[in-house]
Amino acid sequence: MSYAGGRKPAIVADLFHLDLALILQRGDDIMFKKWLALTAATVMLTGLLAGCGGAATTSSNDKEIKIGANIELTGGVADYGKQTLNGMLLAIKEVNNAGGVLGKKIVLVQADNKSEASEAGNATTKLITQDKVSAMLGPVTSSNALASVQIAQDNKVPLITPTGTNTKITVDDNKKVRPYAFRGCFIDPFQGVIMANFASKTLNAKTAVMYIDSSSDYSKNLGESFEESFAKVGGTVIGKEAFLQKDQDFKAALTKIKAMNPEVIFLPAYYEEVGKIVKQAREIGITVPIIGTDGWDNAKISEIAGAAALNNTFFSNHYSPEDTEQRVSKFVEAYKKEYNEAPSAFAALGYDTTLMLVDAIKRANSAEPAKIRDAVEQTKDLQLVTGVLTLDANHNPIKSAVVIELKDGKRTFREKVNP
Repeated sequence: MSYAGGRKPAIVADLFHLDLALILQRGDDIMFKKWLALTAATVMLTGLLAGCGGAATTSSNDKEIKIGANIELTGGVADYGKQTLNGMLLAIKEVNNAGGVLGKKIVLVQADNKSEASEAGNATTKLITQDKVSAMLGPVTSSNALASVQIAQDNKVPLITPTGTNTKITVDDNKKVRPYAFRGCFIDPFQGVIMANFASKTLNAKTAVMYIDSSSDYSKNLGESFEESFAKVGGTVIGKEAFLQKDQDFKAALTKIKAMNPEVIFLPAYYEEVGKIVKQAREIGITVPIIGTDGWDNAKISEIAGAAALNNTFFSNHYSPEDTEQRVSKFVEAYKKEYNEAPSAFAALGYDTTLMLVDAIKRANSAEPAKIRDAVEQTKDLQLVTGVLTLDANHNPIKSAVVIELKDGKRTFREKVNP
């Protein structure tokens, strides 16, 4: 916003005609209040003047391209966030060591969303308006991603969640594709289909009980998909129980489940609750297979449940570090060298999604958000650690998945499933 001849409104000019020292000397209370009011008005007007240029524009200088990382670094799923971030940082290190992108270095600007949806929205706003990133990676969980996508859309900055599997991240309630929202992982319905087929065909189960985290969009969405898919292959969900994140005692619900005598229990949730539930299930004598999804993928699950309790449990995942394919082996070796531990699926997806964005920037030949968005949308046959990736019309990857078995607390590759 500008004014003819560079003049400001009268309220700003009049402020400086008031001599505070003179007012105080006279003891003029009315004039003092007027001075305070005008000062407040000036502060407000200054903010308006700063914002009148429209929404903040993203930009990068001549030597760097800024990418935002809206990540769960503290809070309930911080382990997921840290692993994902490690994968991102490894990818960026490799890209920068190889000369960067478009002759520039990639700079990853981090923002901790504290594993909370409201904080995820705040982090998105900060990265876009203050840090002026050209694109954004994250959040990690579906609920936090859902809290961020509309803000990214309103500001026309592309957002790619590495691991948010809820379908609504890229397609809204009106079944309309969100133009600036993408993901690097397969979606919840695919995992529901995988585990329904695994329960039926591999485990020969005809009946199942679902134990769902009713406070999690991720868990509820997966439950719906599993139930529908299990019915299609001749299975029956004979019961449903629910818990809330941060619950500690699950034995009342597990006792009900035991009485139903299912052939398999479907538990789509995150590792902290999963570990406690599996431990308590075995303690009360439940011996049937317990199956789940990628939220199980954390080494701490063995610490929480105990290695023996996890026998006869299985979960779908995005990749297996035991896969002998050369691209996977090379990534696992580099990650172990950098972090002295094996990479989880979250780390692999953080790595892959970063490379997916870098590939788009290269093809766009630009750090402009709109051009990056267009290039991301056109991603096809991109060779990555978690598989060959092509985005479909809904901005979801078409790619393979794996089923992992836990044996004495250790992850073991069970089978690969192609789309």
